[in-house]
This record gives sequence, C-alpha cells and structure tokens, in this order.
Amino acid sequence: MNYSVKKTEEEWKAKLGPERYRILRQKGTEAPHSGAYNLNFEQGTYCCGACEEPLFESDSKFNAHCGWPSFDESIPGKVEYLKDTTHGMIRTDIVCANCGSHLGHVFDDGPTETRQRYCVNSLSVDFKK
Repeated sequence: MNYSVKKTEEEWKAKLGPERYRILRQKGTEAPHSGAYNLNFEQGTYCCGACEEPLFESDSKFNAHCGWPSFDESIPGKVEYLKDTTHGMIRTDIVCANCGSHLGHVFDDGPTETRQRYCVNSLSVDFKK
C-alpha cells in the first residue's frame, strides 16, 4: 500500500518500542481488559499511536464488554479495511490510512445504528482530550 507516512522497520522499532511495534506493525493483539483506554469515556479524540493521525472521536466509543476499546464508526477516510484470513477466520483488519499501522478489527455486531464494532488495541492509539 502507498501511505503518506513511511518509515523503515528499524525506524518504527525505535519510535514505538517493542510492545507497540508488535501490535502496530506486526498486527499483534494486546490481552483483553489490559489496555488503558478500554474503559476510558472522557471526551476527546483517539489518534494513531504510530503517526498521530486522528482516527476515532470519543462520541463513537461504547462499552462492548469485550475487553478492548470499541467504537461504532471511525472518522471518515482515516481507517483502511483489509481482509484478514489468519487464525482460521475471515475478519476485517483495520489499519491507519495514513501510515498503515494495525489498529484491530471491525465486526458487524455492534449495538448502535451503524451495527459496527471497531475493536481496537489500546496500544495502537493515543487519546487526546
């Protein structure tokens, strides 16, 4: 893919540190209920943890009781959707449209009108009040 923000893998490793690099650049997942933003409901914006691009507004966040921060929509044009067939499943991987960093997955089982549940790793985002 052709992303606006481009870094070598060594540059990403130096910028992100080992755990964030594993999640954002190697499509890892943090343990459920371990992330700082799972139950954060303050007003603000969730930005990409790699490039700081705004991705989700707090108004779209809800408690899905799944262990990860959940949103019912992204900021238009900020998230890219990729087919993920790992682990014997077919899912939709979500990545930052600005740098290609892995955020989590989106599912069609959300409780709001959008029916979407963006299941996001806390380590893949930063929160700005």
